[in-house]
Parts: sequence; structure tokens; C-alpha cells
Amino acid sequence: MTSCDPLRGRRFHRRRARHPATALRPATAPRPATTLQPAAGVPTRVKKAVSMPPPAAALRLAAVVLTLAGLAACAVVDTAYMVTKGTAKTTCKAVGLAADITGGTIRTAYHIGCYTFKVVMAPADWPLTHDLDTIDGLSPAEAIRRGRVKNSPYTVNGTHYRPMSVTDSLHYREEGIASWYGEETRRKKGGHMTANGEAFDPDKPTAAHRLLPLPVHVRVTNLENGRSMIVRVNDRGPFVDGRIIDLSAGASRQLGFHDRGTARVRVETVVLD
Repeated sequence: MTSCDPLRGRRFHRRRARHPATALRPATAPRPATTLQPAAGVPTRVKKAVSMPPPAAALRLAAVVLTLAGLAACAVVDTAYMVTKGTAKTTCKAVGLAADITGGTIRTAYHIGCYTFKVVMAPADWPLTHDLDTIDGLSPAEAIRRGRVKNSPYTVNGTHYRPMSVTDSLHYREEGIASWYGEETRRKKGGHMTANGEAFDPDKPTAAHRLLPLPVHVRVTNLENGRSMIVRVNDRGPFVDGRIIDLSAGASRQLGFHDRGTARVRVETVVLD
């Protein structure tokens, strides 16, 4: 027994006290075995307190306290990624999701290269940016609640769409006409929800696509001026013939075609490792 471990010392004396004939007692002032008690604040079953891990409930409580403490300082938890030749590699690891203290919604923030993405889940009663009839045979609200959106088939105005698999999306590359949307939501009361349940913000670097899984990241290059950026695809559309992607108003400004309305672009998936 070492003198630097008081808990082990108490455990040892507690165990030996059960056998008065062999119990360790000071030579000058013997005390009855019944007077040997743990110090104040030390559990009676010291062995159990030392060897058992904290209860799961206590661990969960500690995690909540730490999460709320972090949110009080920064409101969101950050994760960073670097982009190299179409592939984004993690450069620092952090918790990705946290509970918003005030609204109760789930939010996350992360960086891909020089682009920052802040994601907030919308209240369930917000309208969709595009009117979808069904998602995976369910109402859009129910499909979002059950988490059955990612690449589930969906229907718009009686037309059925079947998105590509996650595996197929890794190799997606296409050139065509891009448009933009979202400015009209500013004139409508309240907020709007994307097809996967996120709060829509026309100033954020997001996009809508008919067939890519949600969410996914793509690099969009304006072939008319060479500008390029990465956007988060979190919505369905455009439902106009001849267009391959609908960018947010903010993204269209960065790519230099907001005033024109459309541009010829190249869209390719960015893979996060």
C-alpha cells in the first residue's frame, strides 16, 4: 500500500477491520473495530466507488453541461475541412451538432476550405421553398421528421423523381445551365424550409438539385467567367426544363450571374473524407 493513495488506504483498513484479530491498530491507543469509519464525504463502499465508472446518466449530464457552456461562448461548434482536387480532408475534429440554447433547434457550423457553412434545422411548421407532393410516399413534413429524405423518391406536381444513390453521387459531374432562387422568400412572412428540413437563407452558399442526395457538397464553376465556389445542396429543384441546378441568391452573386439570372456552369461533387 502506498501512502500517496488515500482511497486505497481507506479501502485496505475497511477490509481488515472485519477481522478484529488481525486488524491494524495503532500501538499506543487501540480502538475498537467498530469505530473505524471512512472520512467524511467518502462512500461507505469505497471499493465500489473507486472501481465502478460514473453512471451513464452522469456522463450524459456532464456532456450537456459542457455543450451548453460551449454554446454560451460561441453559439455553434466548428469543424474545419480542407479541399484539394475535389476532395475535402478533415483538418480538425470537433463535435458537429449541438442544441441551440434559446430556440431548441439543432444547428452546426463547419468550414470547407475558405467556405463556412452554418446549418439550422427549421421549425416543423415552416413552408417548403418548393411545393413537394410526397417524399418516400409520405407527406414532406412526416418524411423530414422520420429522416427519410436523403435520396428517397419524391413527387412534384404529379411527376416522380428518383434521386441517385450516395455511391453514384460521388462521381457526379455535369455541365449545363444554372439559375438562382430565394429572393422571393424575403417578401413572404416567416421563414422557409428546404426539402431536408433546414432553414433556408437566400444569402447562404446553398443550392437545390433534383437528383443528388441531400445534403451533399458540390463545386460549381461558372464557365463564362471562371469563378468557382463550393455550395451545400440541401433542397430540391429546379423544376424547369434545361436547368441542372438552382443556386441561392447569395451564391449566384459570388459566381457573377445574379443580374443575368442564369449561367452555364460545371457541377461536380466534393467528397468529404
